[in-house]
Amino acid sequence: MKLLYYKKFEKKIYMNYNIVVAILYIKREFGMTYSEAVKKINSLLAFGIKPGLERVSELVRRLGSPDKNLKFVHIAGTNGKGSTCALIANTLTKAGYKTGMFISPYVTEFRERFQIDGKMIPKEELASITEYVCSEAEKMSKEGKTITEFELVFAVGIVWYSRQSCDIVVLETGLGGRFDATNIIDTPLVSVITSISLDHTAVLGDTYEKIAREKCGIIKDGGITVAYGEQPEGVIDVISESAAKRNNRLIIADTNSVRKISSGLFGSKFGFKNDIINISEICMPFIGGHQLKNAATALYTLGVLRGCGYDISDLAIKEGFSTVFFPARLELIKEEPTVLLDGAHNPGGAKALSEAIKENLSGKKKTAIIGMLADKDVNNVLSELLPYFDNAVTIRPNNPRALGASELADIVKSFGVNVLAASDSNDAYNKAMSLTDSNGAIVIFGSLYLASDMRQRLCS
Repeated sequence: MKLLYYKKFEKKIYMNYNIVVAILYIKREFGMTYSEAVKKINSLLAFGIKPGLERVSELVRRLGSPDKNLKFVHIAGTNGKGSTCALIANTLTKAGYKTGMFISPYVTEFRERFQIDGKMIPKEELASITEYVCSEAEKMSKEGKTITEFELVFAVGIVWYSRQSCDIVVLETGLGGRFDATNIIDTPLVSVITSISLDHTAVLGDTYEKIAREKCGIIKDGGITVAYGEQPEGVIDVISESAAKRNNRLIIADTNSVRKISSGLFGSKFGFKNDIINISEICMPFIGGHQLKNAATALYTLGVLRGCGYDISDLAIKEGFSTVFFPARLELIKEEPTVLLDGAHNPGGAKALSEAIKENLSGKKKTAIIGMLADKDVNNVLSELLPYFDNAVTIRPNNPRALGASELADIVKSFGVNVLAASDSNDAYNKAMSLTDSNGAIVIFGSLYLASDMRQRLCS
């Protein structure tokens, strides 16, 4: 009996051994899995932000300098970067160019950071390229040169765009500009500076001028710069000075070039005319007057690309703008009640959102779902937005820097708004619905981390 038991046990050990060998073979043959790749990248978050371009420059050189094979539109700013990227990239795709788009952060899923012609990087390619990039990053680490999360992410993107032979890459900075990992590229086809606001002040500076100076670090010798037209006082002066120092032709995106025809919860219709582009009617699904200004910046940039020899027809522009998609930027999730999802988390974003609320939600009973990070300008954001709301629900976003729901609720309460604290996204939405009738509105804002969680809850 003992011998039989031993034989069975021995057989079990042998079978399990075969399984282990098979798994090791598969891993050796096929490499890192997608989930392992994301986990590996996220593990580098612990190293935080380390200013300087030396590490990422060396990493990309070790990878064969794939950036040298690519042409770029490089975009920095505080607000509107993502929307401007999406408008430019989608139009270039409609014009027939193989177009990469690199954005930060993501909302729907990690792969959203890397797109070509509106399609996210396949999971198996992300895993394979991450393994390849990590092998070089780990060699550098042994030499005392630790690569950060964003530096690795950027390197993965550049390798993919190069391997896919993109005609052009629309490249969004992560933080700032001067020391941002994306700033290792040579002079781009065009540098774009979007709206400047107070955000990341501990890193970038506590005035509009200081922040603008950091963003203008992407302006390179002999290039062309397009700047968002309606900036805080002093910002255009900084951009003009930076462009002049780098011998750039500076183009200010005149918002008067845009003629609004109509706008509402389903987007905007407008005409546009400058020296290069003249289109009587363009439709765009983005909501809010600020998006018309972002559209002007994108159109001026597309005009520059026309001047560089890119064949971008009026039809491509109309198709690119009408079919663009970018989540959590005043995104209409539901109609009855109206549910809007926005990533507004700084004073500039809050101002844009408040204007959109006044324009589109007047007369509706409104409930806010709010979640914010503790290092944001919480009081200024709330003072801009809370006067438009009857009720609020607070939640802690999924980030270690986030304010707790009860702590945020106490701040909201100090503004005289009725508020409930929620335990998670389901609880937050259910509480908000209990405070809202079918003719009312729910607006979710305060953090893109919150937007990501709530979007998964609402769109799954």
